[in-house]
Amino acid sequence: MSTSHLDAEPDAIPADPVRTHRMWLAVAATMFVVAWGGNEFTPLLVMYRSDHGFSPVVVDVFLFAYVFGIVPGLLLGGPLSDRLGRRPVLLPAPLLTIAGSAVLAAGADSAVAIVVGRILCGVALGLAMAVGGSWLSELTRWDRTARPGAGARRAAMSLTAGFGLGAGVAGALAQWAPWPSGLSYALHIAISVGAMLALLRVPETRPAQQKSDRRPLIADLRIPAAGHRRFLFVVAPLAPWVFGSAAAAYAVLPAVMTSRTELPLAFSALMCVVGLGAGFLIQSLGRKIDAPRNSRAVLVALLFVVAGMIAAAIAAHQLTVPIAIAASVVLGCGYGMALVSGLQEVQRIAGPDDLAGLTAVFYSLTYLGFATPAVMASLSEAFPAVTYPMMFGFGALAATACVVLVVVKWTSHLPGRATHTVDTHSDGSGAE
Repeated sequence: MSTSHLDAEPDAIPADPVRTHRMWLAVAATMFVVAWGGNEFTPLLVMYRSDHGFSPVVVDVFLFAYVFGIVPGLLLGGPLSDRLGRRPVLLPAPLLTIAGSAVLAAGADSAVAIVVGRILCGVALGLAMAVGGSWLSELTRWDRTARPGAGARRAAMSLTAGFGLGAGVAGALAQWAPWPSGLSYALHIAISVGAMLALLRVPETRPAQQKSDRRPLIADLRIPAAGHRRFLFVVAPLAPWVFGSAAAAYAVLPAVMTSRTELPLAFSALMCVVGLGAGFLIQSLGRKIDAPRNSRAVLVALLFVVAGMIAAAIAAHQLTVPIAIAASVVLGCGYGMALVSGLQEVQRIAGPDDLAGLTAVFYSLTYLGFATPAVMASLSEAFPAVTYPMMFGFGALAATACVVLVVVKWTSHLPGRATHTVDTHSDGSGAE
């Protein structure tokens, strides 16, 4: 059975492994607070519509805006951290997420300020995902108690916990606490400072390259593993469903259910917590479900997505709270399994020099799913005959097509096979 490169036996153990084997927790904390900052905005969508006068389409564009920060952070952060080291590239992430929350707290009535704040939070999240995920997984190699695949699971669970708790706390504070447009952002700033201080003590795992050894940056931006057929036919079709499912669960369904709930902010927060909580819990089963010899974990993820889209279509038609919550649970399971199974596939495909870059490409594809609420709101506004149940039904059909593709490619192009078109730097274990 193959293990990922990051969870294989490390080449070098630090002089004091007892002191350093838990250092991954500080990186996980940074990923947690940055994810908190990225998603605390989501349950406040209802507030920006009702209290600040923004239209549903504009608010959903605000939600998607931070993708314009995430993608550059992802695509540049990985290669830069390979050149300069993990620490100098990740350290700005807490500062950027603090700046983003400060701008959002001060500019609740300004569309420009909201977009700027969201982009700042997006850049921070992109760095945390690409660089933090790689750094955390490399530190996991120093933890002798870690099981194979622990690096991917720890990264996925840190992000999911931040997404879920950030949204839940923000929604609760906005519903019942004073200063609904700013208090949650102030709390986020406070916890981010603590995570940043902890990050300063984490040892470097990838020393900076000598200037004489560095290739042009454009060469580092090339990611050969992104052309690996396993990535193209199994991982890429899965990726947009990661946040496509999540956004459907905690952005689209709460908007559809607004007229049926007396506490819309609290309900939106509940849907975030329920969906992401389900995603968090199912990630702990990822190791048991994942199988390096086939696409089992990816298939399970997509089946959850299909079931979740069907449940969401029913919820949007019936407009009943229990069905909406149940749909959020199933979609959350789809999100969680898609995230962790995708990361595990990426870590098997990528070599040491491609890991950060391929992780960045994967995450960039996942965030295409965040366009879902804006697309659905625009279609509903422009074509009233196109209903939300119909759109969720189309989502179920599209996810089913991805299921068929993954089944067809069940054991194709596995890392370690001679038929690879890309050098995957196999660890020699031969995941046949």
